[in-house]
Amino acid sequence: MPVSAAAITVAALLVASPSTTDADRIAANGGFLLGNAHRCGIDDNRVTRAGQLVRTLIAAASGDDKAQEEATARFSAFFLVSAVADPKTEKLIASCKRITAELRELEDHRVDLPLIGSNDDTRRASPLRPGDGE
Repeated sequence: MPVSAAAITVAALLVASPSTTDADRIAANGGFLLGNAHRCGIDDNRVTRAGQLVRTLIAAASGDDKAQEEATARFSAFFLVSAVADPKTEKLIASCKRITAELRELEDHRVDLPLIGSNDDTRRASPLRPGDGE
């Protein structure tokens, strides 16, 4: 029962603070997907590799270290809530077939690291921003 109470608490907190940035959305979606992948028994190596991809995407979408830390915490919270299905509750859980298909789609996603650069001052100092020249 303690896991269930913790899950409900975290879920309530997440609903109270909706995603407002791209990094937050990536974190929430990634945490939900990978938590459910873990729950469905998908190979840990696949979940770990996908987690590294999500971490890279969060870093690329974060404007600064604080935003990255907050998004990473959000990822962790969604992962934990999604990773454990409590048979005593009637909460809806995602279909493992659907989770497997979504994970495969994420795994097929390729990140061009030189294009996104790193999350440091050089990247933030770039004269071109999304929206420039559009």
